[in-house]
Amino acid sequence: MIDEPTRKGEQTQLRIVDAAYTLFMAQGYHGTSMRQIAQRAGLTLGGVYAHFVSKEEIWKAVLFERHPYHTILPVLRATEGETVEMFLRNAARRLVSELGKRNDLLHLMFIELVEFNGAHLPALYERIAPEIVPLFEIVRSGKGRLRAIPPLVLARSFLGFFFSYYITEAMLPPSLLTLMGEDALDAFIDIYLYGVLA
Repeated sequence: MIDEPTRKGEQTQLRIVDAAYTLFMAQGYHGTSMRQIAQRAGLTLGGVYAHFVSKEEIWKAVLFERHPYHTILPVLRATEGETVEMFLRNAARRLVSELGKRNDLLHLMFIELVEFNGAHLPALYERIAPEIVPLFEIVRSGKGRLRAIPPLVLARSFLGFFFSYYITEAMLPPSLLTLMGEDALDAFIDIYLYGVLA
């Protein structure tokens, strides 16, 4: 059983992370002060420092707790497909769909890349990697031919390819998206599976 002080401390940390997340999304990391975070969380500045030693530690908590891998990985684990191809097609559609539900993801990633030069991403991916490898063991056990590609390379190619689809979907003007047609994702999946050469 969790004792009351521990639960209260966790609730306070969550309030700080929630307040910081709101401010970081609105103002960026460097545009947000510890005083603003404390005020939004309803705490004194000392109360915030009792839980986090620095604003960067708060940012790491925001990045790790708000990154969409918490929702994406369970969705991918629940993906079905009788063949390797069907599994990958279904997983790609589900990944893009889940990413599309997170309007804040690009903002989170750009803050991390621009304001921190990606310094916290290795630690984030250290957390994620053990959960990704089993997904590609599912792929390997499916019906169909799969080249002998190390699981982490396969995971990197899959996530990178479809994350780039999500990013370009968010950045391109509607007129260009319309020109690509309604089956653009299916074409993207085909390129991932078979390449671009006829």
